[in-house]
Amino acid sequence: MTTHVETSAARATRFAALHTPAAPLALANAWDVASARLVEAAGSPAVATTSAGVAWSLGSRDGDALARDRAVELVARVAGAVDVPVTADIERGFGADPAGVAETVSGVLAAGAVGINIEDGSSDPAEQVERLAAARAAADSAGIPLYINARIDTYLFGLGEPGPARLAETLSRAEAYLRAGASGIFVPGVFEPEVVAELARGIEAPLNILVGPGAPSVAELGALGVARVSLGSWVAEAAYAVVRRTTEELLAKGTYDAVAGALSYGELNGLFKN
Repeated sequence: MTTHVETSAARATRFAALHTPAAPLALANAWDVASARLVEAAGSPAVATTSAGVAWSLGSRDGDALARDRAVELVARVAGAVDVPVTADIERGFGADPAGVAETVSGVLAAGAVGINIEDGSSDPAEQVERLAAARAAADSAGIPLYINARIDTYLFGLGEPGPARLAETLSRAEAYLRAGASGIFVPGVFEPEVVAELARGIEAPLNILVGPGAPSVAELGALGVARVSLGSWVAEAAYAVVRRTTEELLAKGTYDAVAGALSYGELNGLFKN
């Protein structure tokens, strides 16, 4: 009989292998079971959650406001609803210190996820190194080769001087985070081809880029050395935009064109196993 650890370990290995510039892992991030099932049904080889979408759907703002137990419960629901590997966005780790991060990671692994995103934000990189090391130790203790995607927010938050200095700081953080146990590096906030190419050349691990309208295509990013492409909260934001457009049209005009093209009740209901 295959154990949970054996199943998770196999999924983690399979998930890690999906990170290649030859065919970048393209992720349309989910935030609940229905969106996860749609992502899987569309043919995605993995499901990634968006912390913002998860927080909003549970009535919380994004940014270390959602309680850990609620976040882990959502991960368990998603992982239990799909057959592909799941990677969970756990913000800064839902813990005040490295021990708290380790506790979160243990919970996420028990919930069935085999990957995590963990961000540094405006934290001291030395503190983030400790958090990443704690996450890796928790995964090693569980016997699962967790894919740790270390997010570096230098470009997203405009940290430090722009240009070569910011690039150098990003590469320095990436090197430190990889030594601490990260599996890959996520650099949101930049998709200019020349900068992305420099990042890919300078980071000795799979590079993840956040995309959205105006960004290069997945194939173009792969040619630059990117191994993973994520939409982050864009999909959830687009879904909520439909809610607002529909309501505004209904109240202002008394018409319903904004919901044209909606998925049918039967198709959505058929996604669920029980």
